Amino acid sequence: MADPAPTAKTLMTVRALLVGERIDVRTLEKPDRLAVGPLVMRTGETGATAVMRYGVVVLFDVPPAEETAFLRGLKPLIAEPYADPESEHARVALDATADAPLDADGVICVPTLTVERMQVIGTVLARSVILAFYERRLASVFDRIEPLASQLQRHGRTGAPGRELLAHIGDVLLMQNKMVGRVEVTEKPDILWDRPELERLYNRLQDEYEVVDRARALDRKLALITQTATTALELLQNQRMLRVEWYIVILIVIEILLSLYDIFWKA
Repeated sequence: MADPAPTAKTLMTVRALLVGERIDVRTLEKPDRLAVGPLVMRTGETGATAVMRYGVVVLFDVPPAEETAFLRGLKPLIAEPYADPESEHARVALDATADAPLDADGVICVPTLTVERMQVIGTVLARSVILAFYERRLASVFDRIEPLASQLQRHGRTGAPGRELLAHIGDVLLMQNKMVGRVEVTEKPDILWDRPELERLYNRLQDEYEVVDRARALDRKLALITQTATTALELLQNQRMLRVEWYIVILIVIEILLSLYDIFWKA
């Protein structure tokens, strides 16, 4: 199925935006739908947009004014919209003579921009922008975790309260849930099962944006943060248990002293 964008243009811009936590794709206008899994729909006069349920839109050759209008109409369907969306840009060249999916300048080369190719390109760009978002967010989590590790090294304990440590663990679990359960960053997209000839394009784009390597690096960092926060939480719990044990010992000593007082002074 041919792309609605005019084939007279040999070069077009693709822009991926992470606009929120989720998008309710089921309620989007059905007459504009070109495909599903992921959803691709006509946008404006000449463009098209791939809409991902995990909060990403990938706009193909959509002028700024039409992009603004599309995002404004999409806003009621976005759960927890972001004030400063993460973005990723790419260029697509319509070149029937190209012998590789990417040229030396990183331009994506396709003979025609079919809906199926838009689904593949949109999927990879959407995953890349999701990874960029979590990479930036994870950096801030590391900034909060690093003092905990330093305190463990110097003093053998942490000054952080249990609630803060649980919040760190919760952040990590939430990221893992979204990346694995919702986005499926490293999973093969469904479109390739029906169109195996597009697998070369998908693999080349996935390598270009280092999707698998970045996902693995994030997994390692998430595991490290979880281990650090869990260790600190266990130490904190042990300290509290030791404190309770001392309280019990003190109470027992006081009770013994009171008993001795009753025996020797009231006899």
